[in-house]
Amino acid sequence: MAARLPSWAWVTGLTTGATAVVVALAVQADAGPHPTAAVARPSTSASASPHATLTPEAPAEDALPDGSGEGRRIVYSLGEKRVWLVDATGRATRTFTVWPGTVSPQPGRYSVTLRTQSLKGSDGVEIEHVMYFTKADGVNIAFSNALDGASPPPANGQKLGGIRLHKEDGAALWAFGDQGTRVAVVK
Repeated sequence: MAARLPSWAWVTGLTTGATAVVVALAVQADAGPHPTAAVARPSTSASASPHATLTPEAPAEDALPDGSGEGRRIVYSLGEKRVWLVDATGRATRTFTVWPGTVSPQPGRYSVTLRTQSLKGSDGVEIEHVMYFTKADGVNIAFSNALDGASPPPANGQKLGGIRLHKEDGAALWAFGDQGTRVAVVK
């Protein structure tokens, strides 16, 4: 007569197998292409339909700045106070305005050096989706958004390097940029 395995052995075996499958799928997903965030903008034409017509194309005034590089990257314009997420083909997939800190990076080419899910900013505000890419005037420069979605308070003479985003834009940037993602800062 064959010995029966106890129920705990079955549960342990099934759990171990399921965990191995999930880990294998996660490794495959991480090695694959990373999705790019897209933005939907309402069309400028009026419609009698109760549903708005959406188009993923950015208006001409939000066009990607010339000389911002090539390939997949984050572009930050100091003058326009705007960020573009650019896919591998060089097409801007999303653009949005930002609130710069009191210390700005120099125009140039950088890359994301550190990502932190959340922390308290140097201005005392709880922030998330923090992506550091350079240092200027002794201050770390990073993209982030306030946990509550608020714009940054006045600086009151503080040296702040945080480039604050709207909450949904912070989430899109976080999904787009990993450590090592290129950042182009333009005038």
